[in-house]
Amino acid sequence: MSNLATLPKNGSLANKNNMSNFPSLSNWFDDFSLAEFPSLFSSNFNTGMSLPKVNIKEEADAFVVEMAVPGLKKSDFNINLENNILSISAEIQNDNKEEDKGYTRREFGYSSFKRTFTLPETVEDSKINAKYNEGILNIHLPKKEEAKQKPPRSIKIS
Repeated sequence: MSNLATLPKNGSLANKNNMSNFPSLSNWFDDFSLAEFPSLFSSNFNTGMSLPKVNIKEEADAFVVEMAVPGLKKSDFNINLENNILSISAEIQNDNKEEDKGYTRREFGYSSFKRTFTLPETVEDSKINAKYNEGILNIHLPKKEEAKQKPPRSIKIS
């Protein structure tokens, strides 16, 4: 009677005498717990700066780019224009020189981002300016005179 099939907890048929010392694969998964790895699955892998959110709006005489980047200084930004491609980047390194070598947790103090935008031909690139105030970077991209939206006018019938 030792060769009778039994029904283990995973529901599959198994021979009682066949490799009884080893757990089945489904038993191993049943016993596997993520609780043993809390820091692996609960911490944020990307501890650096995430890609900042951007609003772009078109006005009659310009485009305006608003980027939410709180906690930075004006000097942290690098804004470049090359071949109608506007690139906005920042690189921040925190130099926390702590002498305590026995730390339990310490995250590196480096973050960076880079966003690029292809500008339309209608932008007057020599007049682009940027301002940073209260965590919002504003880049004003004025339109060329011929691209500016003209106000509506009434046409008289003759």
